[in-house]
Amino acid sequence: MQFPKLSTLNNKHILALVGNIVISVFSILTVALLARILSKDDMGTWFFFFYIYSLADAIRTGLLTTATVKFYAGAAPDRAVAVLGSVWYLALGLTCIMALLNLCALPFMPMINNSEVIILIQWFGLTVLSSLPFNITFWILVADEDYLKILWLRLINSGSTILCYAILAYMGKATLFNVMFANFATNCLTSLISMAFGYSKLITLFKRTKEATAELLAFGKFSLSSTVSSNLLGSANGFIVNALLGPTALAIFTIPNKLMEIVEIPLRSFVGTGMSAMATAYNNNNMYHLTFVSKKYAGMLTLVFIPLAVITFFGADLAVWLLGGSKYTGGEAANILRVMMFIAILYPIDRFNGVTLDIINQPKINVYKVILMGTVNIIVAVVAIYFLKHVYGVVIATFCTTVAGVIFGYHHLRKHLNYTISDILSLGYVELKNFYNEKVLKKPPLNPPVQ
Repeated sequence: MQFPKLSTLNNKHILALVGNIVISVFSILTVALLARILSKDDMGTWFFFFYIYSLADAIRTGLLTTATVKFYAGAAPDRAVAVLGSVWYLALGLTCIMALLNLCALPFMPMINNSEVIILIQWFGLTVLSSLPFNITFWILVADEDYLKILWLRLINSGSTILCYAILAYMGKATLFNVMFANFATNCLTSLISMAFGYSKLITLFKRTKEATAELLAFGKFSLSSTVSSNLLGSANGFIVNALLGPTALAIFTIPNKLMEIVEIPLRSFVGTGMSAMATAYNNNNMYHLTFVSKKYAGMLTLVFIPLAVITFFGADLAVWLLGGSKYTGGEAANILRVMMFIAILYPIDRFNGVTLDIINQPKINVYKVILMGTVNIIVAVVAIYFLKHVYGVVIATFCTTVAGVIFGYHHLRKHLNYTISDILSLGYVELKNFYNEKVLKKPPLNPPVQ
């Protein structure tokens, strides 16, 4: 029997989906492994470090990820080189600033007794520097829609990290210092491979232009605000629940909220493939195709999430039991998961509203959208929990926040594109039908509805 080669998976959606699944699976395996080889104190320090690192990485990626895809995808060769050179220049400058701030803190280490802060000072600068080349490589490969290379690099990075942790555990050397060093070493490995094979296009650094740099900064400052705000928005409900209801309620809320990360896998995959296609269409002044892609992906995911919500409604207790055990089943956690999954039906339209606003040079509107959602979320969550005295108040806040974001984004996109909810759903249905006909029934595709 001859097994199919990975290279035969030439569908970019499948490759993007597999790549995101790889990230999610390896993330779960990493936490599960570290929880067994580190003490509770060391595990808490590890979480603290990566919370701070994730925030710093959100600043870097927020400034440059969407900007890279927007200005590089489909650009003329000279223009593309100037854009990538400027991306490298800005990313390297921002990373060096972070590392320099870290370096300034080193002399104060002897006066610090907090182990979490000590680990942060020891490893933050090294981690942001070691992860820079392969982060830029991922941005470039997303713009090129080369998801096979992204998949391999993710396998190398995540797989080598878990392998190192397993070896440390086997040798009885799984100290927090060694775990942090292994993370740094595997980052260096992935970055060196990215540069050695030319995927990172480091050579373009010498071709950067002031004009392209200024253009990236002008655009990126808005997507930066949106990304950082979204990062902070994601943790706001947890802080509110803990402050008003205590840690037990926070645990009840966190279990279904963690399960909701499953819907992020197809969302991230479709957003990644859709963003590069829309950027190419916009750079070629093809607004028809840009609108088509935005409607298509939002519609397909919306229709897919409907049966997923129905399945979750009946299987919520089982899902909660698999993740949190029997003490979370048969009550609030399962009910929260049920409602949250029905709210998630609106996520694709909301997410593609935001991405499309960025692509059509309306990042300021997207920032306003995130600020509006954050404001609605905090106000409704505090008020609902105060009056209900129950964690269900967060579910009400999530629903109001999502609806506010969809309405705001939809209203502003209608000013620039031929964009309606009915078009999104009808085109999504046709594209899903086409996929089923081509892949399962081997029939010719249907014609899409008139845009």
